[in-house]
Amino acid sequence: MAKNETKPLKPSIIGEDEAAFNALQKITGYAPNNPNYQITALTQALELRRNKEAASDQAEALAATARDEMVSEQWAFHNLMLGAKDQVKAQFGKDSTQVQELGLKRASDYKSRKPKTKAAP
Repeated sequence: MAKNETKPLKPSIIGEDEAAFNALQKITGYAPNNPNYQITALTQALELRRNKEAASDQAEALAATARDEMVSEQWAFHNLMLGAKDQVKAQFGKDSTQVQELGLKRASDYKSRKPKTKAAP
């Protein structure tokens, strides 16, 4: 049996299992002592695995869609907030305390540029 049954199998191993199952179905006279290994039990396990894989794929697609919608809404809100900040600047001025309350720097907080001095020849 497997060492770590919490990790997904590689697709190549799954393919090998299905190929072996297809070959097993053609073997005439296959009658295992353990009923867990009968063709009917194996067929049920295969169908259950396929159903669970389909459900997992659908859940991943749903999660990806939800993630994309979340990102879209984040950007929509962010863009609205940028516009609201511009509106506060327009209404109250770039040097107002309202601008500072939004987490922006007031115009007077920036250092003014000093004129460049010309080098002596």
